[in-house]
Amino acid sequence: MKRKLKRIAIITLGVLSIFVGLAGLVLPILQGWLFLAIGALLLSMYSPSLRAFIYRHTSKFPKFHVWVLKTDEWTTKVFGAPEVD
Repeated sequence: MKRKLKRIAIITLGVLSIFVGLAGLVLPILQGWLFLAIGALLLSMYSPSLRAFIYRHTSKFPKFHVWVLKTDEWTTKVFGAPEVD
């Protein structure tokens, strides 16, 4: 039960971040790309295809790829490793 709640919470935070990011692309006050990146990283915890997409496209930019790996480690430390069914 705890595993399901954690999964639902992470996916909900990811989807909300994506929606805020999309709104931020239109509104000049919000940084849309930042929320899109946060949402994508959160959703990639439970989507292997999204994770592969992020790694494949950020490996072209080594400094950005290092940042992605560090944030991936941080999210794993904060939220724990995802339990994939």
